[in-house]
Amino acid sequence: MSNSDCLFCRIAAGAFGTPFLWEDDEVVAFLDIAPQAPTHALIIPRKHIASLGASTPEDDALLGKMLGVARTVAAQLGVAERGYRTVLNTGDDGGQSVHHLHVHVLGGRPMRWPPG
Repeated sequence: MSNSDCLFCRIAAGAFGTPFLWEDDEVVAFLDIAPQAPTHALIIPRKHIASLGASTPEDDALLGKMLGVARTVAAQLGVAERGYRTVLNTGDDGGQSVHHLHVHVLGGRPMRWPPG
C-alpha cells in the first residue's frame, strides 16, 4: 500500500481536517470515529509503519514516544486517574483493521479481561 492510499497517512497529513488531540512532527492523536469505549483515542506516527511487526530497531524511540503521547492523551481526556487500556493490535489475527501502526487509548468504563 502506498502512503497516499493509507487512511491514517492521509489523516496525519490533514486531508480530512481531523481535530488532533496531540500533534507534533512525529505523532498525532485523535478520537476514534467508531469508539469501543466512552473514551477512545488513537495515537499514530506520521511515518508509515504498517504494524508493530513491521517496525525496526530504528523505530524504537518513536514507539516509546507513542506510549508517552498515550499517557498524555489519557490525562487530557480525563481517564488517567481511574485507569485506561492501551492496545496495539498487530496483523489480521491480532485484530488490526488499518495497516498503519496505531495505539488505542480506551477508558471511561471498567475493562474486562481477557480482551477479545
